[in-house]
Amino acid sequence: MAVGSKMRSIGSPDFNKKSSAKCTAFKIEVTMRYKTILFDLDGTLLPMDQDVFVKTYFGMLAKTLAPRGYEPEKLIKAVWSGTGAMVKNDGSKLNEQAFWDRFCEIFGESARADEPHFARFYEEVFDNVRVSCGHTPKAAEVISALKKSGATLALATNPIFPAIATEKRIAWAGLCKDDFKLYTTYENSHYCKPSLKYYEEILEKLGVDARDCLMVGNDVSEDMVAHKLGMDVFLLTNCLINKNGEDISLYPSGSFDDLLEYVK
Repeated sequence: MAVGSKMRSIGSPDFNKKSSAKCTAFKIEVTMRYKTILFDLDGTLLPMDQDVFVKTYFGMLAKTLAPRGYEPEKLIKAVWSGTGAMVKNDGSKLNEQAFWDRFCEIFGESARADEPHFARFYEEVFDNVRVSCGHTPKAAEVISALKKSGATLALATNPIFPAIATEKRIAWAGLCKDDFKLYTTYENSHYCKPSLKYYEEILEKLGVDARDCLMVGNDVSEDMVAHKLGMDVFLLTNCLINKNGEDISLYPSGSFDDLLEYVK
């Protein structure tokens, strides 16, 4: 499951630099004006060109599952179809069920028996997809500073991946899952971006008011939409996605350093 939106840039990542999954303390200090801050992951905390990521991901997934009889092109189309089902989820089921229901419409109910093989892919192979992503130490610096300030942090990444894939991408960014009170996955979410119900579900789980929150992301249509609920938003422009060519001057925007200045 992945989203292949066009990217303007990849923020000059160092593709060979290894990140650490350990939580690291930094000396940046800020005084917060937000009780809760939501962060996107892909293209925000984890620099990437999504087209490169998706190509690498699908290539490795297809190679891994070929011995199970999955023809690569049909498999990829089925995963995209399952992703579409999650994006259109009306909240009547978890995204996980929405995906597998659609996948099994294509390959038959017997395909559910292959779920452990998909899980094994994420456990044993998915880390190799990391070569398609960048790394910036600024992500860990900012998260550390905001945690120290007392803010509650949540990872509002589009929940089209299982938890294990999300946890691995968190690690690629040099962070750990315990940095966040909540991170959305296809096992715990009933909606996807850009649905406002996706953000409402997060607010309900955290027990917070939208007016006390800030949403930080790099995708204009998927992340900045949170402002319609009364959230403040910040557009991180290192890996900007603006599919519809919207006027981004409407939103506070900039780099990680600009973000730290904005939240003071």
